[in-house]
Amino acid sequence: MSKIPVTAVFDIGKTNKKFFLFDENLKEVYSTYTRLEAVPDEDGFPSEPVLPMREWMIKTFQEALKSPDFEIKKLNFSGHGASFVHVDESGEPATPLYDYLKPFPEDLLDRFYSENGGKMEFCTQTSSPPLAMLNSGLQLFFLKYAKPEQYQKIHHSLHLPQYLSFIFTGEMVSDFTSIGCHTGLWDFEKMDYHSWVKTEGIEALLPPILPGDSLLITKPDLGSVPCGIGVHDSSGALLPYLRREKEPFALLSTGTWAISINPFNKTSLTESELNKDCLQFLSISGQPIKISRLFIGEEHKYQVDEMYAHWNLPLGTYKKLQFDPSIFEKVATNAQKRIGFHYLKPEDYGLEKADFTDWSSFSDFTEAYYTFIHELTDIQVASLKLVLDGTPVDRIFVDGGFNANSIFLELLRIKLPGIEIIPSDFPNGSALGAALLVNSHRGD
Repeated sequence: MSKIPVTAVFDIGKTNKKFFLFDENLKEVYSTYTRLEAVPDEDGFPSEPVLPMREWMIKTFQEALKSPDFEIKKLNFSGHGASFVHVDESGEPATPLYDYLKPFPEDLLDRFYSENGGKMEFCTQTSSPPLAMLNSGLQLFFLKYAKPEQYQKIHHSLHLPQYLSFIFTGEMVSDFTSIGCHTGLWDFEKMDYHSWVKTEGIEALLPPILPGDSLLITKPDLGSVPCGIGVHDSSGALLPYLRREKEPFALLSTGTWAISINPFNKTSLTESELNKDCLQFLSISGQPIKISRLFIGEEHKYQVDEMYAHWNLPLGTYKKLQFDPSIFEKVATNAQKRIGFHYLKPEDYGLEKADFTDWSSFSDFTEAYYTFIHELTDIQVASLKLVLDGTPVDRIFVDGGFNANSIFLELLRIKLPGIEIIPSDFPNGSALGAALLVNSHRGD
C-alpha cells in the first residue's frame, strides 16, 4: 500500500506544542502534542523551554519521516508572537526565550520612549500599544542596556516561527507576520524598520526578510524536505478564511489571547485605540491589518481555578455547562458588577468592574460562571468593536478554544445583534494556515 503524501506542521503555542499532518486536501490525518514545563531564566522568571522543545520537535519529525503510512512532502511552522530566540555564532540559543510577561525596568522603558519621540508618538508610528516585553523588539533594547554581557553573545535574533524553521533548515530569515505583531520594530508610516532599530545597531542582528510563502529545504538528516519559513500564529489562522471567503468578515481567534482581526479594515490607528490594545499586524505580503487583543484565555483559567477551589470541583466542570437563557436572564438582571478581573481592565473600555470577587455571594458554581462570562463578553465585545468600527462586517468567525463554549458564543450573539457569530470549522486554523502557505505561492 502506497504512503499518503502529507504536509507536516508544528504549531507552537505558549501552552501546547502540537504536530499535525495534513493530506493533499489539507485535511488533518494525524496529530500529537506535548506540554513542556517553563524553565527559570537568570532572574528566576519563567521562560520558554527552548532546548526541550527543539528536542521534542526533532524527535517527533524523525519518527514521522519513518512512518509506514505517511510521506512528508512539505513542512512549515506556526508560533506565538512577541517571542525572540537570540542565537550565538554557532546558532545555539544565547539567552533564555524571555516570557513576554517578564517585567521591563521602568527607568529603561522611560529612557527608550524619551529617545524615540515619546510613548504615544512611537506607538502610533509602530502600530504597537505600549506593552513593555510584549513589544518584543524592545527586548533587544532591554538586553543591550540591562544585560550587556548577554547582548554581546547575540549573533542573530530570530522571531520564534523563524527559529523553528531554522532548527530544521539551518537558514536564518525574518518574515512580515512576525515583524508586524506589536514588536515596536516596524514603522508603519515608512513601511520599513523604525529608525531606532538602525540607530541602536539592531538591524544587523535581524536576518533578511523573505516572502511568507518562501520555501527552503530541511537538512539532509531531516529528510531534505521543502520547508516554509514559519508564520505568526494569528496571521496563519486568518489565511484559511481569506482563501475561502468571498465577502468581508472578521475573525475572533481565541486561546491564551483573543485576537480580533478585521482584514478589511485599513483605517489608521488612533491614540485611544492603541491604549485599548488595538494595533496593526503585517500580512504575509507586508500589508497592514487591523486587530485588537484581549488576554481572555489566561483570565478564564485564573477565574475558573478560583471557582473550582471555592466549590471544590474537579477540572473540566465548566465544559459540562450548556447555554441556558433563563440562567443568563437571571444573571443579567443584576446591574452590579461582581467579578474582580485579574488580568483584564474593563475600565480601559469605559466599563465598570468590581474591586474583588466574593464567591460566597453566588448561589452556586453555575451562577458564578455565567456571571464571569457575562462580564467577560462585555469586554470582548468592546474589543471587537475596535476593529469593526469604520469597516463593519455581518459575520464573525470564532476559532480556537472558545469556539466550543456555547455560553461564550450565545452571549456574543445577544450582544452583537445583526452580526452572525459562526463557530469556526478551522479549529486548528494557525496550523492549517501554515500548511496552506507552503502549498500555494499566491501570497494573500
